[in-house]
Amino acid sequence: MKRLGSRRQLGALVGAVVLVGAGGWFAGTQVRSPADAAASHNAPKAGPVTVEVERRSLTATVVATGTVAFTSPRPLSLAGSVGTGAVTSPAGEGAEQRVTKAPVAGTKVKEGDVLMTVNGRPVLALAGSVPMYRPMGPGATGDDVKQLQKALRRLGFDPGSTGGTFGRGTATAVTDWYRNKGYEAQQPSAEDQQQLGALQQAVSGAQEALLTTRSGNAGDGADTGDGSGTGAGTGTGTGGKASTGTETGAGTGTGAETGTRTDAQSSTGRQVQEIQLKSAQKSLDMANSALSNFQATYGTKVPAGEVVFFPELPVRLDKVTVKTGDAPSGPVGTVTGSELLVEAAVPGADAELLRRGMPVEVTTTGGEKVKGKVEAIGSAADASGTQGGDGEAATGATSEGSGTGAADASDGAADAGATGTSGTSGTSSTSGTDAVSGASGPGPVQLRISIPDPGPLGGQAEASVKVTIEVGASDGKVLTVPLAAIRTSADGKARVQVERDGGVRDVSVTVGLSAAGLVEVKPAGGTLEQGDKVVVGK
Repeated sequence: MKRLGSRRQLGALVGAVVLVGAGGWFAGTQVRSPADAAASHNAPKAGPVTVEVERRSLTATVVATGTVAFTSPRPLSLAGSVGTGAVTSPAGEGAEQRVTKAPVAGTKVKEGDVLMTVNGRPVLALAGSVPMYRPMGPGATGDDVKQLQKALRRLGFDPGSTGGTFGRGTATAVTDWYRNKGYEAQQPSAEDQQQLGALQQAVSGAQEALLTTRSGNAGDGADTGDGSGTGAGTGTGTGGKASTGTETGAGTGTGAETGTRTDAQSSTGRQVQEIQLKSAQKSLDMANSALSNFQATYGTKVPAGEVVFFPELPVRLDKVTVKTGDAPSGPVGTVTGSELLVEAAVPGADAELLRRGMPVEVTTTGGEKVKGKVEAIGSAADASGTQGGDGEAATGATSEGSGTGAADASDGAADAGATGTSGTSGTSSTSGTDAVSGASGPGPVQLRISIPDPGPLGGQAEASVKVTIEVGASDGKVLTVPLAAIRTSADGKARVQVERDGGVRDVSVTVGLSAAGLVEVKPAGGTLEQGDKVVVGK
């Protein structure tokens, strides 16, 4: 019994010792000296900030925000008045010009189409580089007439000659063209008819005057002959009546004097008659000349306001500034090319990386993507594309060709059109991959991006889009480090600091493509491998 009690006492003693020890350990862990407490509030010892070297593919891009637009906008205006209507309706002549059918925005205009009507007359579209600037009718000559003749032939109305003279064949072709469109070609007005009648009457009057003058002169010639005979008889009779020599001499002298006076009067009369005949003949010649000149311009005409020549067709009616009932004075709207483009601006430093012909990815706000390419950079993008001219003569071409819409445009017009896309300032036109010159600088640089297939961009003029241009890509996977890891030595060589074996070592590198904050590196001295840690900060 005593031995059992002793064991219990020993167990209790051991348990007490264990509890006291555990309590002391716990208290020791929770109780710190003031020095330990202060040390716990100090920042840890500074060390380098590192990032692992990665092996990956890099693609460098230039990203910008652009705006969708149509090519080559320019104002649309009429060169003059439309025709006065049919000659059977003289009341319409001289009436104020009013739009009777307004153009419709968004319409695609092809060659031969009716743009609008004014006073019931059509305004028709033709392709040509020479602007409409005058009425064209019989007898008119020039490059504008030649342009009209070629357009008529393209439309299937053969004018005969295309030499630039408005003749009977051209008038017939114009008449057939108008009739095909549901209109009558402009015929001589009432004023023209009145003038023709007046000129014809003038010719008739001059002819009558000439005949009258000739008839009167013929009668005067006969009377003069009889007078001469009478004068001679009188002289003889007077001499015969004389009974003395003196009287005979007197009678003879009187007869000679009378005969001389009669001969002088006869000569003067003939001179007057000749002057009268010449004057009458000259009046007739002048009347015939005036009639002939007027008849040369009399017939079917194309009024100045009824045709608009466009350097290129088709075009798109972008904006309309007139409505039915308005007077068509000044611009009546704006036309553009039918092709879409995107305009954007990038910083000068980014522009140095761009080349004409680079592929572009255009992303709509809805996430749809469209392919394009860089067409112009810098001043070339400012000078052409959506920068229009002052009307249908906006191209400034001096050749007779009729733009890309005409099948037989001259080489000169084609060359003039090429200037707008190759650029003339700041961009070399000898290569499709040349960079813009002088693009760098603090200011933004303009870009023009062509869109061969608009796709989802159709109908989104003036919409905002994202433009992504790939300017380079690595050849497969390469070693990359953050740009912050690159350091430049005093000698201009690039290096990175690699954390290795408990320290930091410099490794010389060759820098390559950079993109998205990363840069391609190749070790130029020492080793650098995937997974190595490079210093990007302290």
